[in-house]
Amino acid sequence: MIEHKILFSGTTGAGKTTAISRVSEVATLTTEVRNTDLSISKNTTTVGLDYGELTLDNGDKLRLYGTPGQKRFDFMWEILSHGALGLIILIDNRSSDPLADLDMYLNGFERLIDEEACVVAVGRMETHPEPGIESFIAHLDARGVLCPVVPVDVRETSQVVELLELLMLQLEATQETT
Repeated sequence: MIEHKILFSGTTGAGKTTAISRVSEVATLTTEVRNTDLSISKNTTTVGLDYGELTLDNGDKLRLYGTPGQKRFDFMWEILSHGALGLIILIDNRSSDPLADLDMYLNGFERLIDEEACVVAVGRMETHPEPGIESFIAHLDARGVLCPVVPVDVRETSQVVELLELLMLQLEATQETT
């Protein structure tokens, strides 16, 4: 059995805690506290990490870590990045500037993205369709980042599983070329 460390990061309220809890086979560990940031309309926020586990069909285990979304907790991003094999960036398309949000995570996880696999998943597109997936792809291309961009509803377990499968396919492809 091989264990893989996978990170979920992204904006506050994008669904990191929800995504992990939807697929975890163990009770999800969360470090949610009452939100005191008045600019965020959410009752609680992650200040440390989220953690869950998922066993793949081949017996390999995914150790799933969710990072805090707020920039003021970005010191945790570097800590949680150590040993990670991949990153799923969740973007909430309700944000006033989702592409700027994406930039914050591209900058914050630059080393991990350069060295490992990454998937960008955009949520709430059904109610906030702009910017569209094509805009995210063009933005990544302009920054020289090659990774898939997909719409997602993290409340749907099957869609979270698809994100993880997409990330694992990238990891396999990367290993085959090295």
